[in-house]
Amino acid sequence: MEQTLIQADDTWLLWAFLAGWAAVSIYLEQKYKWAAKMTGAIIALVGALILANIKVIPTDAPAYDAVWTYVIPLAIPLLLFQANLRKVIKESGRMLFIFLISSIGTVIGAYIAFFFLKDTIPNLDKIAAMETGSYIGGGVNFAALSGKLNPPGELAASAIVADNLLMALYFFVLILIPASSFFRRKFRTPYIDEQERTVDSSKNTAADYWKRKDISLKDIALASGSAFVLVGVSFKLADWISAWIPSGEGVPVYLNIMNGLFGDGYLMLTTITVLAVTLFDKFFDNIRGAQELGTYLIYIFFVVIGVPASIPLLVQNAPLLIIFVAIIVFFNMLLTFGVGRLFRFSLEEMIVASNANVGGPTTAAAFAIAKGWQRLIVPIMLVGTLGYIIGNYAGSMMYYVFQSM
Repeated sequence: MEQTLIQADDTWLLWAFLAGWAAVSIYLEQKYKWAAKMTGAIIALVGALILANIKVIPTDAPAYDAVWTYVIPLAIPLLLFQANLRKVIKESGRMLFIFLISSIGTVIGAYIAFFFLKDTIPNLDKIAAMETGSYIGGGVNFAALSGKLNPPGELAASAIVADNLLMALYFFVLILIPASSFFRRKFRTPYIDEQERTVDSSKNTAADYWKRKDISLKDIALASGSAFVLVGVSFKLADWISAWIPSGEGVPVYLNIMNGLFGDGYLMLTTITVLAVTLFDKFFDNIRGAQELGTYLIYIFFVVIGVPASIPLLVQNAPLLIIFVAIIVFFNMLLTFGVGRLFRFSLEEMIVASNANVGGPTTAAAFAIAKGWQRLIVPIMLVGTLGYIIGNYAGSMMYYVFQSM
């Protein structure tokens, strides 16, 4: 057994660390502007990485397996409670179009990056699929596809370090774009013209977005109970379908693909959750706190993903992975701004659409809040939430494409 200060069988101490460090990461992100710029996800991951490498916590433990098995599946439906398809199409049709264009840019970038780097990075088919999903909806999709594809822990940790580093750098670029005279000349900027002067730059974006809300015991009960029911039904249904549709060697390719899609618990979970939220929208609209609960669970995932990351492996793999994700981000940006200008989208719409692809709806909404683009907040939140579904399916489909290359 690995000799560490906290042993692998010290389950309660490990859970204290996982839940406690996730809470500290959120606190720092909302308390200090430097931490908000770094993001709580990076803080959660780096803290775990350091403690694992100095032998304070083990790199493998049953507690970590429990996060993959139970915590991540519960986080997904909680974060999808706003994904009412009717509402998305009705209120955000224009934003949905540019978001989908941006998603296509991610897929093209992932394909090109995989083609050039497939012989230099091990298990790149899995990593590429995870990054495809991650850059069409954010870290939630990375978590879901990680649970499905189960890449080596150290490589997954390296990938998420590269993912978050590029995400942070790209957000910095997006922050600079509205101030660029080149972009102001080439694109319409109605929201900047209306709101830029009223923005209070001293505000902490994360704290402003995650401000205190009214929540009751009933909200917690309904949010948690609904999430458990959705996970249980979805995973059981996926098991039945997987047993019913044949797969393996000697089976036609289309049956293997159908088994992989409809027999996958995570894809079934996103599909059933969105159907439930769309059909029973009044019930889910009245539940408060689901997004907060889901986000906290995802922060626990960020802690766990940093645990198996060895420093030597990060030094060895991260540079190549950074190049890989940089290619994806480049094509996402190229297609978003190119097609966006062709169809006369505003600069602000393109920025938040690309942001929602790369970082998820939360970061895009927070960006819009920070910039004072109030009328974009709800549309990008709705459309970005849809990215949880699109990204999961796109990542799964691209995995089969990458395997055939």
